[in-house]
Parts: sequence; C-alpha cells; structure tokens
Amino acid sequence: QSVSHCPTRYILTQGHGGLLEPIPASTRCKAGTKPGQDIDECGIFVDSCKGGLKCYNHYGGYLCLPKTANIIVSPPPAPADTTTTRNPNLPRPVPCAVGFALDEQNKCQDVDECQTGTHNCSPGQTCYNTRGSFTCQCPPGYQRHGDQCIDECSQPPYCLHRCVNTPGSYYCQCNTGFQLASNNHTCIDVNECEVNNPCQHQCYNIIGSFMCQCDQGYELNRDLTTCRDIDECSFSSYMCQYQCVNQPGSYSCICPEGYQLQGTRMCKDINECETGTGNVCGEDEMCWNYYGGHRCYPRNRCEEPYIRTAENRCVCPSGNMLCRGLAHSIVYKYMSIPLDRAIPADIFQIQATNIYANTINTFRIKSGNEGGEFFLRQSSNVNAMLVLVKPVTGPREYIVDLEMITSNTLLNYRSSSLLRLTIIVGPYPF
Repeated sequence: QSVSHCPTRYILTQGHGGLLEPIPASTRCKAGTKPGQDIDECGIFVDSCKGGLKCYNHYGGYLCLPKTANIIVSPPPAPADTTTTRNPNLPRPVPCAVGFALDEQNKCQDVDECQTGTHNCSPGQTCYNTRGSFTCQCPPGYQRHGDQCIDECSQPPYCLHRCVNTPGSYYCQCNTGFQLASNNHTCIDVNECEVNNPCQHQCYNIIGSFMCQCDQGYELNRDLTTCRDIDECSFSSYMCQYQCVNQPGSYSCICPEGYQLQGTRMCKDINECETGTGNVCGEDEMCWNYYGGHRCYPRNRCEEPYIRTAENRCVCPSGNMLCRGLAHSIVYKYMSIPLDRAIPADIFQIQATNIYANTINTFRIKSGNEGGEFFLRQSSNVNAMLVLVKPVTGPREYIVDLEMITSNTLLNYRSSSLLRLTIIVGPYPF
C-alpha cells in the first residue's frame, strides 16, 4: 500500500550557518491540503517575515531574505511516486541561502566574495567579507557616496577658502590676511593694524590685507611698510632762492648773512642802517646799506680846496686860485645793484640842477669805467642816463665820476661839475 505524505518543510535559521531547517511534522499538512500540493505561506501569512525582510515562497516552504536578494526559482519537484517509498538511508538535500554554498560534506558554508572576485567594489575600495555577503569600504578620510568614495573636502560644510585633506580627516585653511572663524569653516578678515601694526607710520586695514601710508615728507620703501625721508632739496635748485636744507619729513630755506627769509623761500636784504644790526658807523660817519651788507662813509667827504655847502655836496670857491682847472662842485651819490643784473640796464640818471639860457650841457664818464662796464647816454641838454652794458660780479665797489660840462659861447663861459657815484655790487643775484 502506498503511503501519501506532505513534503518536508524548511525555515531559515541564522543560528545554524544559514541552513534551512525542517519544520516539525505536526505542522507539515493543514486541513484542506492534499499530499504533494505546496502551500503559499507568503500569501497566507501577512507578517510571515519580520525586520524588513521579504517573503519568498518555494516548494515546501518559504524564505525571509533581504529585498535585494536575487532568487533563482527552480522548477517544482516531480510528484511523489506513491508506489515507492523513499530510502531513509540517503542524505536529504539541503538548500543554502544567498551568500552560502554547499561544501563536500553537504553543509552550507559562507562564500568569500572578496576572494572569489564576485564583489562589485569600485577601484580604490577595499572589499571585506561578511557572513552571507560583503561590504565595500573607502580609504581613511573618504566616505562612500553611492558607488564612489569622496573625501571630506567634497562634502558640506565646505571650506570658504581652501580645504586640506588628511588621512582620516581634513581641515580648512584661509588665505593670507584671513583667519578661521569659530566654526572652523568660514574665514574672517584679520585687522593687521590692530594685531601687530606692521607700518612704520600710518596703517589702514583693508579686506584681506593692509596698506601703509607715510607722513608728509616721507615715502614708502620697497618693503611697503617702512618710510624714508624725501629729500625735497634734490627736486630742483629753485626750491629756495639761496640754499635749501633738508630736514626729516620737511625742508627749510636759509638766507646768507645780510639777508632775512621772506615767506618760505625768498631772501630779502636787511637794512642794517635802519635796524641798527651790525651798525659800527661812528658819529662822523654815515651808514649806507647795500644788497647783503652796509658800509660807513665820512659825513664830510670834502677835501681841500673844496668846502661843504650841503650834505654830500662840495664846492670849490671861484675866488680860490687852487680851484682853477677843477670841477666847480662835487656831489656824492651811492647806489647798489645785485649780482648778475640783466644787461643792458638803465641804472642811474644825472640831471642839471641849474638851467641857464644860451648854455650847452655835455655829459661824459670822466673816470671809473676802465673795464667798459658802463655807458652814459645823453637824453637832452639837461640830463643823461648811466647804462650798465657788461655783467658785473660782486661783492665789488665801483666809483664812477660823471661829469657835466656847461658852456656859453656868447659869454665865453665854461665850467664843469662832478657827480661821484659809488656803485656797490652785491654778492648774490637778489
């Protein structure tokens, strides 16, 4: 007599190397089932699998596997031959879960996908075998993003300026002139003027840097932080009328002896005769100021046979026999001209003080013009102009006698008078 029975049922047990253990015989067949007919437990039991696993029905039982597991469905076994019975001495075939394979002892053993090369790790990733599967691990300092490994510098929060990747970590760097903020990712400006003030004079902070500025009269050196004095005197010889003196951060003009500074650069002659500065003239002397100094002359310059008739005027009396052939009068005048006076230049005018009818006046330079520096140009019958026609150097004193000859043909009269002009050339062109 043939014996009909339900096929052996299996359930996945993790504690036995991934084996499918048989279900007790008391739970093999249920009411309404026929021997040799499979039961779809996945359709019958809603919560047949726990922990997010998916239920896979197969002939004689069901499996709870990850949802990503690949299931190869083999054709159902042939109906049991009811006329024969199974030999209990033959080993019963044991199905293995995914990631396991039967060994020679017909036991399910874990498959090392990393060794067999059946893993899908990307180049640069390290494969680590796990029970029934494997994992792909990125190098230290990298994280897996999909199938690729990326370092921390490629992930937020990003560094504001530069990211430096290190084994197993990373850090942010800021550009010059910035420093890391407290969040270690963003950068804030460094106020160099407050931290160490690298400028010698004035420091101005700007975003990411600083700028130095020198005080007036100074300029930046090539290092752009220190300052050097500007030699204003080297700019031009016209900075000062006489002499330029450079000073730290500035300059000043000075004048020679006998002059005083007028404004900031011009020199003005000091009239020692008015101020009394350096006045060493005696009581019987008169002080005469010239460009750059002064001189003392006798108040009475009349010499025998001349007598003084007025200030600076000497007359030789016509009744005195010693006056025969001499000029009737001598008038003393003084003038000063600066060095390098432009030429030609009208410098002094001589004019007759007494005008008589039917007289002719003739003007000439009697003495003191041996170098030909002067020329007397007669303008009319009563006056003439002394002209400087050659450059003169100083300091130097010229004493030029200008003579006016007066003649009257009707009265057969002829006389002369002298103007003794003292010309002092100053030592400077101002």
